[in-house]
Amino acid sequence: MLLSIILLIVGFTLLVKGADFFVEGASALALKLKIPQIIIGLTIVAMGTSAPEAGVSITSAIKGIEGIAIGNVIGSNIANVLLILGVTGVITALPIKKNTIKYEIPFTCFISGLVLLMGYYFHYITRLCAIVFILLFIVFLIYLLKIAKNVEEVSESASKLSVIKIILFIIIGILGLIYGSDFTVNSAIDIAHRIGVSDRIIGLTIVAIGTSLPELVTCIIAGIKKQADLAIGNIVGSNIFNILFVLGLTGIIKPIKFDSAFYTDGLIMLFSIMLLFVYTVKKQRLSRLQGISFLLFYVAYMIFAVTK
Repeated sequence: MLLSIILLIVGFTLLVKGADFFVEGASALALKLKIPQIIIGLTIVAMGTSAPEAGVSITSAIKGIEGIAIGNVIGSNIANVLLILGVTGVITALPIKKNTIKYEIPFTCFISGLVLLMGYYFHYITRLCAIVFILLFIVFLIYLLKIAKNVEEVSESASKLSVIKIILFIIIGILGLIYGSDFTVNSAIDIAHRIGVSDRIIGLTIVAIGTSLPELVTCIIAGIKKQADLAIGNIVGSNIFNILFVLGLTGIIKPIKFDSAFYTDGLIMLFSIMLLFVYTVKKQRLSRLQGISFLLFYVAYMIFAVTK
């Protein structure tokens, strides 16, 4: 049991650091290839924050552990809104951009509902469902690129990393994600079996929070540095990537069974993003009081999920 807990911590560490190395290496490579920085930020860096979720979900699906594969994505999306925005909102009030309220949050509501519908009618995230997610992901990327055209170009600077270091960073990042995912999944399964908790609960709680660490750190630092306007956009973007990129890629590799127990969790995921919309649509900000309410909702959900 102790060894499994240690391996779980090691797995999370490898996931987070692996994602960091991969993003830095990939970003440096993109700069070497003269790709604009805004495009790097909207694609490579954004996908990098979802890399831990992707690694865990793909590894779990391949091993036939659908509870963790689905639970990780749904649990991470719930934690992103209720826990991470809750914590950040307590630190400082969070302003929100018009585009996020007008397009990105409603789009997140739509795809969250789509996951529920697919799960209800097919009882699986089939390959066809996964292809739909990937197509929607491409649409989202096109939307991001259109937004990028309206953003003032930042002067590009050459990467400070040598080609050898760039290659090493990418290799280390990929290895960190692979082994981190493997350690995390295996240790989580062992802990679940030892304490008699289902894979679903482990995926929704421990694994989900662990793979959301990059988002948590990013938002807290943004709040402390008074760059809070980045926090909500980062979280909403991460939720979109988790559903469309992570579930899409995982489902194409191997269809994932959608257990009926996930219907309630999926509704909570949909409720959390709709609540974010209701909170921010008028004043275009998330207040500290609303942040506290997010945390209370998350605690209530954790109690419900564990005791269900």
